[in-house]
Amino acid sequence: MRQPERRGPDLRHRYTVADTDVLSDEEVGRFIGDGSADPQINVPLAWELLYRREPGLYDRLAQAERLHPAVIDWLPTGVDRIVEVGAGTGRLTLELVGRARELVAIEPVEPFRKILERKLSRAEHGCSASVIYGFFDELPVADASADVVVVCSAFTSAPAHGGDAGLAEMERVCRPGGYVVIVWPLSAGWLAARGYSHVSFPGEMFVEFSSADEAAELTEIFYPAAAAEVRRNRWRRVPFRALGTEPPRDLAYKVMPEADRSSPNG
Repeated sequence: MRQPERRGPDLRHRYTVADTDVLSDEEVGRFIGDGSADPQINVPLAWELLYRREPGLYDRLAQAERLHPAVIDWLPTGVDRIVEVGAGTGRLTLELVGRARELVAIEPVEPFRKILERKLSRAEHGCSASVIYGFFDELPVADASADVVVVCSAFTSAPAHGGDAGLAEMERVCRPGGYVVIVWPLSAGWLAARGYSHVSFPGEMFVEFSSADEAAELTEIFYPAAAAEVRRNRWRRVPFRALGTEPPRDLAYKVMPEADRSSPNG
């Protein structure tokens, strides 16, 4: 398939309506619905097109945006089963493989699943890891079947990217006493109103690009307001503060309540 010509260097102007032909009918309903089909107006749609049109480009960004090590250390370990939702290209997944006997990575974007499967095939791990198709609001996993249900950066309060239906699905999948965890939460206040606790870890954080040239290239696409400063300073390690975005140092979590054994049905 011939790729439509890119109209601009930054993500907001990178795709046109013609690029939406990569979406399935279900995805059109989810990501466009009654909204704009123009990704230059509908920025969340532009991200969805990036995932499907240029998954390798996104993967380069995700590899540079490394999570705070204390976030990884906080996550439960030595458990039977972890379910990761919206696994993407494996920003968090490869950190999870040694923390459970079984890991199920759920990802709706086919090109991402292929990238993640390749990474997992090369990784040394002592657990069973699988990558399967699914969306937040319809997870193909049984009730109360996971010790930890986790998502990294992909979850928001918007229905197309989680919302109340997605949160309810993650909680359905988690066993009593297990953890539902949202890493790098984009809707912390919304989650707090739904019983989630918030944890944040200190210290300045950087986006760790492979070179100054890659930093300049990817900043131009994803953080255009900071591109001139990054080019001028020839930064390879770009401070998150310079990008005007919160670093991946936070998580929100809920421990699922145990059944009330004092009740007749407990």
